[in-house]
Amino acid sequence: MRARAVFALGAVLAVAALASGCGIRTTSVPVDAGAAPSRGPCKVASGDVTTRSPDSVAASVYLLCASQLVAVDRPAPAGAAGSDRLVAARALLEQVQQAPPEDERVAGFATAVPSELRVGPSRAGDPAGTLRLSSQPEDLSTEALAQLVCTYAENEALVTGGTVVLGGPGDYPPRGYLCTSQTKSRPQDVTTPDALELN
Repeated sequence: MRARAVFALGAVLAVAALASGCGIRTTSVPVDAGAAPSRGPCKVASGDVTTRSPDSVAASVYLLCASQLVAVDRPAPAGAAGSDRLVAARALLEQVQQAPPEDERVAGFATAVPSELRVGPSRAGDPAGTLRLSSQPEDLSTEALAQLVCTYAENEALVTGGTVVLGGPGDYPPRGYLCTSQTKSRPQDVTTPDALELN
């Protein structure tokens, strides 16, 4: 019986030794494996939202977060919600191309829309509702184009026939772009946003 007790105690000690060691040898050299990986919550705390001035409105703009498009509210000039298409387009472009403030950056937000991009009016012969960018839409990164299209799609004044109609500085005809659930979930996909040829 004593031998059985000694055997049992030895087995318990052996299991404890294995469990505490986990198969990893100790070392006298300090090892820095870096910080644990983290993911932004893609949500700005309500208390961190920038206070709007009396002459501004809340405008929804789409930013990149965790490889998706996520809408955030930004204070924008009152014209961003008005019926003047060009004023609204310029105000929203300015918002979506701004580097996210600290609260959004900490939450994981970023933008791919280049700061030098500009938007102008349509030309003679363009389809109704056309906006002309200073770069060809297809020359922008897919993420940047998706951000812009989805941001513009939130404003009724910038949607024509269910699409956002964009052209560039060249002679290529404008195209209608759709902001779909696929565009929002996979803005890096070369097939988004969907583009339609216009007559």
